[in-house]
Amino acid sequence: MTFFSDVKKILQQNIREYGMYIALFVIMIIFTITTEGTFISSRNIVNLVNQTGYIAILAIGMTLVIIIRHIDLSVGFLAGFLGAIAAIAMADPKVVQAGMSLPIYIVIPLTLVLGIVAGLLTAFLVAQMKIPSFVASLAGWLIYRGAILVVTESTGTIIINDDAFNAIGNGFVPDIPGIGILPGIHKLTLILGIIAIIAMALSEFNDRRKKLTYNFEVLPTEIFILKVIFTSAIIGGITWVLSGYQGLSWTAVIVLVVTIIYNFIMSQTVLGRHIYAIGGNPDAAELSGISVKKLIYVVFGSMGMLSALSGILFASRLQSATTTAGTLFELDAIAAAYVGGVSAAGGVGKVVGSIIGALVMTSLTSGMNLMGIGISYQYMVRGAVLAAAVIFDVATRNTGK
Repeated sequence: MTFFSDVKKILQQNIREYGMYIALFVIMIIFTITTEGTFISSRNIVNLVNQTGYIAILAIGMTLVIIIRHIDLSVGFLAGFLGAIAAIAMADPKVVQAGMSLPIYIVIPLTLVLGIVAGLLTAFLVAQMKIPSFVASLAGWLIYRGAILVVTESTGTIIINDDAFNAIGNGFVPDIPGIGILPGIHKLTLILGIIAIIAMALSEFNDRRKKLTYNFEVLPTEIFILKVIFTSAIIGGITWVLSGYQGLSWTAVIVLVVTIIYNFIMSQTVLGRHIYAIGGNPDAAELSGISVKKLIYVVFGSMGMLSALSGILFASRLQSATTTAGTLFELDAIAAAYVGGVSAAGGVGKVVGSIIGALVMTSLTSGMNLMGIGISYQYMVRGAVLAAAVIFDVATRNTGK
């Protein structure tokens, strides 16, 4: 009974962190049963990961913005606009005929820089002009919506014929040639999965050792081992499913790299601690010597850069730029952040949580599509899930958990 009592106590104490994983697991089980296994098939999971990519990237940036008690409504159409800019620079007929088209290795960095500039403009309005972020970003929402129409008005849709660019959203990591074992299975994906499991286990044991050195509270040994085994099983299962259909996509690689970088910044650096401090209490953070204005620039500049990356992923996936690109992206990103555990009051949230939140929202859409549920009911279900996430946040905050 002691083991189960410990498990119950730990779940209660960490319900905000573990709740989203439980929700994702339950959703996947339900859709796997209702679709007779189609939902969990390798092809569908790979497509699900690729569909989540551009929203997951936005959700990471939005998590930081909400942590510091702000919001950015402009990111959806900013992503669509910058994706269109990248398409024009590479593939617009007039640009190509004039001999002014740019190669991908210039277009991508240039687009990211433009995203940073756009984010800094919003930060200027918020930090210097003291305009509420809701209003400042709403102005950006309108401006970028109009900008998309302006740059695409002559052609409507800009077709991108650059194979390297299109591979970002549709391509897969090549397999190791010459290995005859496990035919039909992507061996490199399996190897990367095994490496990920080993790295995760070593990281967990090293973190536990450091906490014990400083007499910090740690999980009981049995529960800690169970956690490592369970996490390893999840990583191994996902790896096996992905390896059954072309393996790891470049979109997944980009999302993983961005997640690792931002998770490290938020959990292991002074910058991350300062961002959380601002979200917890901006006045106290300012009095302790933290430059709130500077960090507003950093967070919104980061949000702009991730918006540009999201726009690149979306344009690459569609192999084109359209006048409707970016529609509702910001709402999906905000929903993913809240479902992933970000607090509406600021100061609480994790980067990995936003990825889980994005997977939850995309899984709902994918599962309901496979079940043949109409789009009207899909919006209602997703809205109910978002409302439940915010209610859950308020309830756990009020009970001090």
